[in-house]
Amino acid sequence: MVTVKTAQEIELMRKANQIVRETLDLLEEKIKPGMTTKQLDKIAHDYITGCNAIPSFLGYDGYPASACISIDEEVVHGIPSPRRYIEEGQIVSVDIGSIYKGYNGDAARTFAVGKVSEEKKRLIEVTKQSFFEGVKILREGVRLGDLGHAIQSYVEANGFSVVRALVGHGIGTDMHEDPEVPNYGKAGHGLRLRSNMTIAVEPMVNAGTYDVRLLDDGWTVVTADGRPSAHYENTLAITEDGVDILSL
Repeated sequence: MVTVKTAQEIELMRKANQIVRETLDLLEEKIKPGMTTKQLDKIAHDYITGCNAIPSFLGYDGYPASACISIDEEVVHGIPSPRRYIEEGQIVSVDIGSIYKGYNGDAARTFAVGKVSEEKKRLIEVTKQSFFEGVKILREGVRLGDLGHAIQSYVEANGFSVVRALVGHGIGTDMHEDPEVPNYGKAGHGLRLRSNMTIAVEPMVNAGTYDVRLLDDGWTVVTADGRPSAHYENTLAITEDGVDILSL
């Protein structure tokens, strides 16, 4: 069931998302070659809990950490490890959620570690911009297919591909609510958006094929061809004439 939020609920979600944004900003500042993904996860956990919020990923369906940290060909849901070291030239996608007074925030960024290849640099930029290309068409009455079509068209025009197996989602008192929010689709199709609906829009973009596979850990999703992937996500509220991006 798709829920429409009250103004008060959206303000609580704004606070949850502000905490997420500040955590991601902190991680961007701290990330460096030689640190482990577990160290990065601890920074996220400590910041979120220090804001009187709960890391929403920790324990979610058994997930063992506060952040999803995915490197290079890992698309999403990489599990932080004390044995996984971050290296110069890698791109690292970090997805984080927080719960504040019962309401969820969710956002993701992909960071370049030191000097990265031109392809990786462009992949990060196109992924981020694809979010804004999609969001700039949003307002009350627009269909979800219009959003997906706008994101997909921009990504493919730039020579990359949009992951099909994973999508964005509604968000509120639960981290994953209806509706599903694909980053691909046909214009003019899908659910019509209503004012004060809250959704997480999260393009996952691959340098090569859009096909992915799941590793044996049951969580980490990687590109089928081993080429890099980037992720960019924000939580937003639909308004009559546009959107209110709660995690920016």
